[in-house]
Order: sequence, then structure tokens, then C-alpha cells
Amino acid sequence: MTPTTHGDTSKAPAKAFAEDDLRYGFASIARSFINRVRTGDLGSLPVVAGLLIIWTIFQVLNPNFLSSQNLVNLTVQSAAVGTIAIGIVLVLLIGEIDLSVGSVSGLASAILAVLFVQTGWHIAIVLVVALAAGAAVGLLYGLLYTRFGVPSFVITLAGLLGFLGLQLWVLGRAGSINIPDQTWIVEFLTQFFLPAWVSYLFVGITVAVYAWQLLAQARRRTDAGLAAMATTVIAARVGGLALVLGVAAWYLNLSRGVSVSFLIFLVLVTVMNFVLSRTKWGRAVYAVGGSVEAARRAGIRVNRIYISVFMLCSTFAAMGGILAAARLQAANQSSGGGDTNLNAIAAAVIGGTSLFGGRGSAFSALLGVLVVMSISNGLAILNLDSSIRFMITGAVLVLAVIIDSLSRRSRAAAGRA
Repeated sequence: MTPTTHGDTSKAPAKAFAEDDLRYGFASIARSFINRVRTGDLGSLPVVAGLLIIWTIFQVLNPNFLSSQNLVNLTVQSAAVGTIAIGIVLVLLIGEIDLSVGSVSGLASAILAVLFVQTGWHIAIVLVVALAAGAAVGLLYGLLYTRFGVPSFVITLAGLLGFLGLQLWVLGRAGSINIPDQTWIVEFLTQFFLPAWVSYLFVGITVAVYAWQLLAQARRRTDAGLAAMATTVIAARVGGLALVLGVAAWYLNLSRGVSVSFLIFLVLVTVMNFVLSRTKWGRAVYAVGGSVEAARRAGIRVNRIYISVFMLCSTFAAMGGILAAARLQAANQSSGGGDTNLNAIAAAVIGGTSLFGGRGSAFSALLGVLVVMSISNGLAILNLDSSIRFMITGAVLVLAVIIDSLSRRSRAAAGRA
């Protein structure tokens, strides 16, 4: 007998109906957003609202604050601290802390200046040595934490003092080493800005990759029988990103444009966000931050996660020190000192990374550093004393922690209900 095809034809309409039924649109997204807010899952909403308020206040007090020239300066100032803040985000995600990132960044600055200026080593070798020094510091922290159970607060507090002393020893009696502004690293990281067409090209590539990810994710979820975004929602999100990035690039190009140092920071944020959200290692980091015991029972090698995170945190601190030395064209006894630690930690927390572990993203460093550096930049334009900047930044930090604590309490209450 000839096989019948009635079964095949009857399945086609059912599959088409299922795919349409699993597509959710703007109404579903709005309801989901309202439910998340009710349960305390505010996401990046508070920091975005706070950033808009800060910008509005400073613009009212000084019309030059949101000028293209000043925003370019703001991005250049944010690159070094923001890079350090990425490492703080990582270590906070596992529920730990690193108080020595300032000293590690200062040590990397000193290594860069001594080996490049005084010894005359090739810049590529110098950069590798400086970053390797940062990774070695993180490895030491990780081993002390996993082998001896010393709290990260104590380990990194000791590191703050110890590596500050090592920084002073590396600098020697001179105490300060200037990096000539004609050198490649200074010109590339501080004086080189992307041509307008290159910045628009980066915007186009970013938007295209984002669109491809959303479409691929929607297809995977539909094939698995899960709810996925409707095509109209994807188009709206892609169009919104293109509008925001396009306008930002256009406005910065009215002045000097997008600096290479800030572009490096943005690339690092994007890469780490991908690693945290799309890789096995990233999922393990969130699992360890959520519950160490549950992660261990799930087969995650917790000690390896701790060591790798501490190493990445110190490596990012070294990167930030290199960027800072290039921008200031010098390494001295105050490199990495002052408020470097405070600003990096504040940026990570203000950006939305939970102090309790398990919640946050790499973009927390970007949002947080924009808030912290906007306060610093705005008060400097107004010629106000630095004491006011510290008090305002401290108040914003406390507010961010309060919001995080309340959100955590709301989620716990919703879970019990």
C-alpha cells in the first residue's frame, strides 16, 4: 500500500499555530516588567533614572555640562576606573570583595613606567609583564582564600598595603616617572579618537550582532517549544539600540569623537557580558554567588571559580592602571591611590551589582562609572570642593545599597508567597 500523507499535512497547521501562539509582544513584555518591579526586580531602572536626574541637575546648573566637548572628556575620564570596576563586578558576583584594586593598578602603572621609560623594553613586553603581575596577584588571593579560608576582606586589605609598598619600591627614589607624550601608548590611548565613519561602523556592527543574537535566540526558543519575542518586538529593540548608539556617536563626533581608551572599555564590558551570560563559566559564577553549597552539589568546581574570578579582577585592575598612566602620562607614588578604590567599588555597586552575590552584569560597570564620574565631572565644572563630591558619591552609594537590600527582601517575600 502507498503510505498516506494525512498525518504530515495535519501537523503543518498545528505547528504554525503553535509558533504564532508562542510569540509574545509588547503587552506581554509590559505585564512582565510590571510583575518584576512588584517583586523587587528593578534591574538597571534605578541607575538609569539616577543618571538622567544627575545630568539634568548639572545641566541646569551649568549649560556646558552636556556639551559634546565635556561628554568626550567624561568618557576619557571614565575608561580607567570603569575597567577596574569590571573586575569589582566579577568579584561581587561571587559574594566577595577586593579592596586592593587601587594598589594593583598603581603597581601596574609603576611597572609600565619603569620598564618602558627607564629600561627601554618593548611596549608589548611591558604590557604583558604588567598584566601578568596583576594576574599573579589575583592567583595569590585565590589560593589564600581557597586553601586557608582567609576572608577576602582580610586578604585584599593586606594586599592594599603590601602592593602599595611594592609600588613604591618599584618606583624607587625618584617617586615619579613621566611617560613622554610622543610615545605610542600615550598617543594611542589618550590622543587618538576614532574617525566619524569608523565610529558609525562600530555602531552598525554592534546593532547587527545584537539583531542576530535576538533572532537566533527567538528561533531556538521557538524550536524548543518555549515563548519567544515577536518579530515586531525584536525590530523595536534593535531600532532603539541603533537610535541610542547612533545619536551618541553623532553627538560625540561634534567634538573630538570617541576615544580609543573608552572604546577599549566598551569592548571589555561587551565581551565580559557575553562571557557571563552565554558561557558555562559565567553561569557557574552566578551559581556560586547565589549559593556556594548548591553550586558544589551541582558539580561546579567552586575553588576554580574563586581563583579565576580573583585573577580576572586583579588583571582588570592592572588594565585600568595602564590606562590611567597613559592618560596622566606619568606613574608616581599616588597612582592608584586617593579615591581609585572607592570609585571603582562604588561604580560596581551603584551600577546594580548586588553586594550579596549572584546578581549583576558587566554593564553595571558602565552605568555605575558614568554616574560616579558624572558627579565628579559636574562638581569640577561648578568649581565645588572635592569634599562635596565625596559626600554626594557616598550618599548615592548608600542609596544604591538600600535599593538592593529592599529588592532582595521583596524577592524573598515573593518567593515565600
